[in-house]
Amino acid sequence: MSSSPRIVIVGGVAGGASAAARARRLSENASIVVFERGPYVSFANCGLPYHIGGVITDRSRLLLQTPASLKARFEIDVRVNTEVISIDVASQHVVARNLMTGQELREPYDALILSPGADAIRLAVPGVQHERVFTLRNMGDMDAILATVSKDGIGRALLVGAGYIGLELAEQLHHRGLEVALVERLPHVLGVADTEMTFPLHEELRRQGVDLRLGRAVSAFEKEGEGLVATLDNGDRIPCDLVVMSVGVKPETRLAREAGLAIGSTGGILVDDQMRTSLPGIYAVGDAVEVREFVSGDPALIPLAGPANRQGRIVAEVILGRDSRYKATQGTSICKVFDLSFAMTGLSETAIQRKGMRYKRIYVYPPDHATYYPGAHPITLKLLFDPEDGRILGAQAVGVAGVDKRIDVIAVAQRAGLTVFDLEDLELCYAPPYGSAKDPVNMAGFVASNVCREDVDLWEPEDLANLDDSQVMMDVRTLQEHAQGSIPGSTCIPVDELRGQLPAIPRDKELLVYCQVGLRGYIAARMLTQHGFHVRNLSGGYRRYAMWKGTHTVPLACEAAMQSEDGK
Repeated sequence: MSSSPRIVIVGGVAGGASAAARARRLSENASIVVFERGPYVSFANCGLPYHIGGVITDRSRLLLQTPASLKARFEIDVRVNTEVISIDVASQHVVARNLMTGQELREPYDALILSPGADAIRLAVPGVQHERVFTLRNMGDMDAILATVSKDGIGRALLVGAGYIGLELAEQLHHRGLEVALVERLPHVLGVADTEMTFPLHEELRRQGVDLRLGRAVSAFEKEGEGLVATLDNGDRIPCDLVVMSVGVKPETRLAREAGLAIGSTGGILVDDQMRTSLPGIYAVGDAVEVREFVSGDPALIPLAGPANRQGRIVAEVILGRDSRYKATQGTSICKVFDLSFAMTGLSETAIQRKGMRYKRIYVYPPDHATYYPGAHPITLKLLFDPEDGRILGAQAVGVAGVDKRIDVIAVAQRAGLTVFDLEDLELCYAPPYGSAKDPVNMAGFVASNVCREDVDLWEPEDLANLDDSQVMMDVRTLQEHAQGSIPGSTCIPVDELRGQLPAIPRDKELLVYCQVGLRGYIAARMLTQHGFHVRNLSGGYRRYAMWKGTHTVPLACEAAMQSEDGK
């Protein structure tokens, strides 16, 4: 490529704007043109729900760059309200249309970067085209929703789909004083998460007054007065003043398909690790491309802003002669749901099972900081790993505080190729207001490593369906804890009394022990195993059982039972 390449970028926001800025930092001689069919070239789309809710009060703060600022600082030619309608591959030109004037022009390129993003999916149901049925993908969508909720008499909102956008909007519209109903066709919110890890979110949504309808789908919308009525697949009718569809997105690939670019098995534009498409001189980045999932290496669609920004930076470097490569996507993400946060990285257990991979799972419930310092909150942390080599496959966490820190640490460990054995040794910040001497990440490493080293065998709540006379279930908590709630059929022998009860415990039975969160069960299992008993411990203890049953409650402060198991 020449020392003064003509770089044309289709689409701004995360991937396109990052590519343009990086290209200019690497080359003062390059000609850089950005076409954006909307009026804004670079905006914080992840902040849209928070302006609707009034948390971000100044709309202009969502505009990260403007055509004028990109021109002044980077000498980038940005043409907003201009849509690229076709690519002439043979002559290396794009055809663009000014959407305000209708004028068409041809722009030559040496390197073409496609960053078209993804389109919001609208359900094909009667009434979906009503003017008060919205999606939320850009500034215009946000403005339209905000204009509607600001009108007099608007008091009821219906959100269809409980992914990240649906959950964020539920909170923000509730903050505006609207009654909020949330409909999700799956039996739990956040389809990327594992079922049991979302139960705390269900409880929090209901605690805040959200009308949560799980396992339901909208079959039609009808106009009723100034508002709408949504009919669900079970016949329920939900009156509302506006609807926001947040059922997912699909890659915008029309331009790529028409130009003859290869499309991957997931429906995204096929690219290599340098973001090259199947045709020379054309690259693609962002939500429209098919990526490699980090753990399995399988093709995937993972529409996140962080990966899109990195891809934009990488493609600019590749075009300008650097050997940069994109190293797959972990899917690290987080979502705020009122007073709780949910975060994850890597594969979910559901995805691991679907891929047929070998794995084990453990649960820990440590506080976000030392319990003797006021304000400690429990974190529910699930770690998925390969029991043969300790490779980290995925992690999920939910809690009031400290969730982001722990998942970020595990995400870095996973990308660096560390194992659960390495989590034991991580040296992380400790002072009573911030953490514990044994951080939740260390705790997860200890428990997972115990499994890998075969220091303890685990049993799962699913095993209860196959209990027989050769097994005995034993609760090693206190008698008071047992009386407050226990797994049916279990006998209580507190861990501190076990040694004195050894002669009464049958040696010809397998012992399935459990405690509140797993520690006392582990201690009991180690003790009993060394006395010749065959023992398995329930990872996560009675809390894990309650999560499995769907009755788990995440307290907003650490309870006495958890504090008694601090300092593992």
